[in-house]
This record gives sequence, structure tokens and C-alpha cells, in this order.
Amino acid sequence: MDTRNCINESLVNKGHHAFRISEKRSHLRAFIAGCLRKFIPARSREGGTRSEAEEKVYSWIYTLAQADKDMVFEYVKSTERGLSFKEAERRLKEGGRNIPVDHTFPSWWQLWWNAFLHPFNIILVVMAVLSYLAADNANGSIMLILVLISVGLRFHQEYNSSRAAMQLSELLKSPVRVQRCAGRVIQTELVVQIDQRDIVPGDIVYFSPGDLFPGDVRLLTAKELVVSQSSLTGESGTMEKIANIREDRRTPLLELKNICFMGTSVVSGSGTGLVISTGSNTYMSTIFATLGKEKPPDAFEKGVLCASYALICIMVVVVPVIVLSDYHATHNLSESIIFGISVAVALTPQMLPLIVNTNLAKGAIAMARGRCIVKSLSSIQNMGAMDILCIDKTGTLTMDRVIVIHHLDSWGFPSERVLKFAFLNSYFKTELKGPIDDAILAYVYTNGYRFQSSKWRKIDEVPFDFIRRRMSVIVETDLNTILDDTCPGIETASCVITKGALEEVLNICTSIEQIDSGVTAALTPEDRSRVLQKSEELSNDGLRVLGVAIRKMKTKNISMSNYTAIESNMVFLGLISFFDPPKDSAKQALWQLAERGVKAKVLTGDSLSLAIKVCKEVGIRTTHVITGPDLEVLDHDEFHETIKRVTVLARLTPIQKLRVVQSLQKVGNHVVGFLGDGINDSLALDAADVGISVDSAASVAKNLADIILLEKDLNVLVSGVERGRLTYGNTMKYIKMSLVANISSVISLLIATLFLRFEPLTPRQLLTQNFLYNIGQIAIPWDKMEEGYAKSPQHWSSKELPIFMLWNGPVCSIFDVATFLFLWFYYGAYRVSASEFFHTAWLVEGLLMQALIIHMVRTEKIPFIQDMASWPVIFSTITVTAVGIIIPFTPVGKVMGLTYLPLSYFGFLVILFLGYFTLGQVVKRAYILTNRQWL
Repeated sequence: MDTRNCINESLVNKGHHAFRISEKRSHLRAFIAGCLRKFIPARSREGGTRSEAEEKVYSWIYTLAQADKDMVFEYVKSTERGLSFKEAERRLKEGGRNIPVDHTFPSWWQLWWNAFLHPFNIILVVMAVLSYLAADNANGSIMLILVLISVGLRFHQEYNSSRAAMQLSELLKSPVRVQRCAGRVIQTELVVQIDQRDIVPGDIVYFSPGDLFPGDVRLLTAKELVVSQSSLTGESGTMEKIANIREDRRTPLLELKNICFMGTSVVSGSGTGLVISTGSNTYMSTIFATLGKEKPPDAFEKGVLCASYALICIMVVVVPVIVLSDYHATHNLSESIIFGISVAVALTPQMLPLIVNTNLAKGAIAMARGRCIVKSLSSIQNMGAMDILCIDKTGTLTMDRVIVIHHLDSWGFPSERVLKFAFLNSYFKTELKGPIDDAILAYVYTNGYRFQSSKWRKIDEVPFDFIRRRMSVIVETDLNTILDDTCPGIETASCVITKGALEEVLNICTSIEQIDSGVTAALTPEDRSRVLQKSEELSNDGLRVLGVAIRKMKTKNISMSNYTAIESNMVFLGLISFFDPPKDSAKQALWQLAERGVKAKVLTGDSLSLAIKVCKEVGIRTTHVITGPDLEVLDHDEFHETIKRVTVLARLTPIQKLRVVQSLQKVGNHVVGFLGDGINDSLALDAADVGISVDSAASVAKNLADIILLEKDLNVLVSGVERGRLTYGNTMKYIKMSLVANISSVISLLIATLFLRFEPLTPRQLLTQNFLYNIGQIAIPWDKMEEGYAKSPQHWSSKELPIFMLWNGPVCSIFDVATFLFLWFYYGAYRVSASEFFHTAWLVEGLLMQALIIHMVRTEKIPFIQDMASWPVIFSTITVTAVGIIIPFTPVGKVMGLTYLPLSYFGFLVILFLGYFTLGQVVKRAYILTNRQWL
């Protein structure tokens, strides 16, 4: 015995010491992780493997679930009396308050600084400063305003996201009854109420119906205890808990009978429990530990970053060469530097923040008209790229209400008699009337049954509870009217009608009604087996099954104080089955999503049979399905391969939903949307590329979602997906046309600078040309997309932009060089005395060429012939073109150093543009044939 005690004590001390050390180190790890997240993108868990913190929590809970009560007290260093007030206070100071997610939120200025630290913002700020140095105050001010808009939007999103985890405190506001011991010499046990945030490991808590568990609890006593774990599992069902049991390691964590988890609630019964974990060491903390953390950038953000870095590299190479070349020609260093600054400004797509934000805002307004509220503007583009949508079953695919499917006798044949007594039970039921009763009443009324409820009188009822799992009503009727139909052969008009869980109803039955004859016979094991087999068949079809039984009795013998006597020796009548039917619109919506390249996967906490039934009804394939417990036993590779294959995943925990989403993102390389509305969906909502919830969802789910649906209807998502793809397409138009035009223009300027003895354009002229071109692009968000563009997901490719520029940029430069040669040889405009003419011709040609680029890039078809831009785009480009042609003939042109252009030059421009139009279209078709896409 001494050896055994020593071993036990060693194990306890070792486990407890490790647990304490982990608590102390967690703060340091959190601090380091927080610092690293500022500079390194966050990385999520992969596959089916648990993190170290999760594994520690799981191991701790299983250890205490397997131990007997005496050892449990040893593990947590407590006693059967509870903790003293002094010891509890010490533990509270040492371990911290009982808060599942204890994030130290950054201050507003830290969030603002993080939002500002983006390469594109830095480029714009530098260009704004350079614009001020170049005396172009208006251009500099515009760029600073664009930076403020971009930073403000990102700051607003991160500020709200970082506080989403705080909503969890709403779950744990009720006071807790705790047993503490007091006294220096003789200790007295006291039951006191304290704030749940002051609970510590080792406390003994008391609980009754309606109470929330303040931490992970090992049960000490339990009297008819039934607990709801819907906040963790998403299932609406309940679970019976038992104290006097030692669990097995093979039991799934959430099915442990002697453990109650933080955040779950007591439905019925009462008991006491020993708190084994609080705060960040609870199972709930493993679920919500990732909330509020920074997400890695999505594909669009990465693409913008790549474009920003590419622009920086081009500036570093091209601008110094241009400055040196101009200085070599003009020998004026200050003018050369100002010219270089102007080139750098021209190279920057200054309107990108405005175009992107306007485009997204326009998409958000359009989606709002379609009953879809956008919280995060960037999610619109992610929705356009989404190719997998993970959805819960209840309320999304189904109507979230039950209907009656069958009313069968004990042999499985339709029986109006079973329906009649089920109806009377629901009609006279007054306590806890629920969806099942509403479904029975609606079925009877809508199908024209006449059960003459007015000829029955209610005497009393035995209410439903989660232990008996049934309810009964006692009714009486007039013997002279319907005696033969109700209670044949009995001289009383009183009946007990019971409806409830099938097995519980069978347990109180001793007789069974024979088919057709209406006479009763003893309930045999064969009868029981036949009924249960039929019930299993119905359950496998995804139906919920209840049993119906009656007993005839004399009114004077009724004693409501003895429920057991009332619900005994009953006659089993038959079964009644229910189903939550799929929405009429769900099948059509899923078909439309599939047509647009979005595959649906069902992730639910409900049973597999029910999920399969619903999925078959709405057209989701069910050839590959799996449950959460089966996922747990898979290794890393098997997990990812299974997730790729299956379409229905049932009985999932919140962490499993998260891992499914992450597997699809990281291993499957998909853009994943997740539609959920419960606390149990919060992790997956936060991790998904597009988190979607509904206006009736839990507050945590709504705070974490990027998009809120005002209707639980997938058709709303179909229009949202289309809008996202149109928004993405118009954004890509601007990015591609801007990069092609700006880079080709800068290359052309570099070539001209190398050969001329003067600047191809003065800084003022260059900035004016750039400003007018930017004005012409403002209408891009109002442009239309080609038919069929929204039929498939649109993904950003990091290799796409460089290839696009290599194909199309040189084409523009070729015609710029052709203009340079024409001016050099035809007009002799290479002399310094002809610089004004060269400047004017080069400005007009560049501006008109850039306006033409807008129409060439915006469509893969032949512009103006096969496809016309929207009227705002046509109007803006015509306006800019007209201004470019007219400005040399105005006083403004004189101030800018421009001169008149001969008519022959405009004839040359017509030929030039026809050449670019033809060659550009040939290159476009070759690019499309090679790369399979244009935008």
C-alpha cells in the first residue's frame, strides 16, 4: 500500500506541477506569439492533429474522468469540504480570472499603425511627399486622402474583429453557488454565491436547472442530471450525466458521462461537482483560443502586395536611370530629380485604393438590396473566388420546423387511430408545448381529420421531463357517443394518453393492440423487437420517431401524486414519425451554386442518418460521408484525403469544423465559405475565407461573420457570389490596365530620355497626363462584365500579373517608340528648339493611347465591335480624350508649355491607333489561347 500511495502521489504531483508550470508559461508564450504575429503571418493548425495546448487539456480531462473521486481531489489539490477562502484567493491571484479567452487587446494607435504598415500605403505616402516636393500639391493631397481611406477601413475592421472574443463573456454571467470552508480551528462548510469569474480549480459547485457550468467539472453527485451541450456541439439534444462512473479513454470527449464542460447548461436535475479547469485551461478555451487573432492575408491581398513590391523594384531600377539620363542631357540636377519624382508618381497606380474601395462599396450596396449585409468589404472579392461552401443543415437546407411523415401501428401499417390519440395528447398538452405538438396539430387540421376534440375533457396531465422523456394527458369523454371508438369493452370514459421517446413508451407498456381487430394482447419480446426494428428503419431514413400508448382507467382511481402508477400497464398503439423538410429553394440554390463552380459540403452536429436524408432531398451526393468520432482516429494524411472526398460530415465538434475548413484551405487550396449561426460555428466562421451568418444568429457568430444574410436562404448567396465575381472582375480590369499603361509609359519615357537632349515631358505635363488618365479610370466600378464571367470562381494568381505585363506592355511601348521615331524623322522634333512641339505631341499621344488601353484591356472580345463598355466608362474616356486633344489650344495649354499640333499629326495618330488596335487584339487572342483566360 505504501508503494502504491507513493506512486499515486508522485503521479499527482507530477501532473499538477506540469499543469501549474504550463499556466505560468502560457502568458510568456502568448506575449511572444503576439509579438511574432506583428511581423509573421499567423499559421493555423493542420489536419487532424491537435495543438500542444489542446492535447494537454484533453489528457487532463480524460485523466480525471477515469479516476475515482478520491484521486480527483488529489489531482486538483482540494478536499471534500472545498477550498478555504484564503486558498481560493491565492489560486485566483496565481491562475488569473476565470475567462475562457483572455486576450490583451492592442490600443487604438497600435491597430492604426498596423493598418498603416502596408507596402502600398508606404508607396503612396512617399509619392505624396515627392509630389509636394514637385510643387504638385493637389496630387499629393489626393494620395494622402486615399491612404487615410485605406487605413481607416482596415483599422475599423481589425478593431471590431479583435473584440469579437469578448462576446463570450455573455455566456457566463450568472452567479455560482460554491462550497467553501471557513474557520481557523474548527472549519465550517459554507455555501456561498460568487461571480463565475472568481471560480478556481478545486472549488465544489452546486447546480440546478438553468445553471451554466463555470468551468470543466468532474461530477461528485448527480440526481437525474440532464445537460445541454448545444453551445459546444450544435446539437439540440440533451445528454444524461452520471457521477458514480469511471470513464474509458475510448469514449469521445463530449460523450463523457461524469464530466460537464464550461459553458454547457443544466436542463433538469441537480448535483455537485469539482471544478478541475478554469479560464484558458478549459475545453471551451481550446475552441475559442484563435478568435481575435490575425488572419493570414488572402490571395487578393497577397496579389496587391506582389504588385506593390514589383512597383518598388521597378522604381528602384528605372527612376535613377531616368534621373541620370536627364541630368546627362540637361546638366540641371534639381530639374532632373523633379522629373524623376514625376516619373515615379506616374508609375504608381494612384487610384487603386479608391477604385478598389469604390468597387467594393458598390458591390456591398448591391448585395444589401439582395438582403445581404456586408461587414468586411474584402470578403466580397473572396466570395467571388469561393469554390467550396460549407453549410450547416438545420435552418439552411431545412425549414427549421418538423412535419408529420408517418402514423403507423405496431406492424408498420398506416393507422388513423395512432394519429388520433397523438393529436389528443398534443391538443390537451399545456406545459412545454413544442414543435412536435405544433406539427401534429397542423397535420390533422390541414388534412381534414375530424377527431372531435370538443367531446373530450382534460382531467390533468403528467408533464414532460428529460428523465422519463415522455408526457401524458388524462382525458374523459361521453360513453354514449364514442365509446366503441375509444375504449372498447371498458365501462369507463377516462383514458391516459402517453407520447414520447419510443423506448421509454415501450418500457411502460404491457400490452399491444392487435392489427385491425382493436383487441389487446400481451406485449411479447418479438413484438418489442419488431417495433424497434421498424423504428430503426425510420431513423436510418433521417426521421425522428415517437411512440404512442393509452390506458383505460376509472376516473375515481386517478391519483396525480403517483406518476409511476398512472404511466403503467399501458397498451402500445404505434409510431409517429417526423421530419424537418428541406426548403423548396434549397435544391435550386445548390444547383445554381454548382453551376457556378461552388461545391457544397454539409458540416453538422446532427446525426449522420438525418444529414444524409436531408442531403438526398436537396441533391447533395451522399456516397462519401463520415462522422466526427471517425475523423478523430485518422492520421494526418488520411484526414486530408478524407476531407477532400467527403460531402457530408456529421456529429462534428466546433474544433473539427475548424480543421475541416483549414484542411480545405491549406491542403485542398480552396477558397472556403462557411455558413453558420451558432456559438459552435464561431471557430469555422473566423477561419473561413468568407464567414457568413444570419441576422438571427448568436451574437458571437454575427460579430465574427464577414457577411450577414437577412434571410436564411441560399438563393441570397447565389446573387452574392455573382456580385463578388463582378466586383473582382472590375478590380482586375483596373489593376491590369493601370499596370500595363503606367509601366509601358515609363519604359517609353526611359527610351526617349536616353536619346533626347531634353525631357520628353516636363514634370507638370507628366503629372497632368497622369491625372487625366486616372480620371478616365474612375468609372471602372460601374462597368459591366462579359456574359459568363460570373459562371466560375475567379482566383488571383501571383504569376498572372507579370506574365500579363510581359505580353501586353511591350505592345504599347512599340507604338510609343513608333511615335517617337515619327516625331524625330518626320518633324525633326529632336532639337531643343522643337521641345514644345515634342512635349505636346507626346502628351496627346500618350493620353489617347492610355484611354484606348482601357477599352482594349476591359474585355477579351474586340472592343467597340463585339463588346461595348458601359456608358459611364465610354463617357469618361471620351471626356478625357476630348480634353487631351483640346488642351493645347487653350490658355491652360499655353501655361503648361504646349503648342498647336498640325492636322497631319492627327492623321498619323489614326493610323497609329488602328495599328495598336490590330496588333493588340492579335496579342490578346494569343495570350488567351496560351493562358486560358484574360481577366
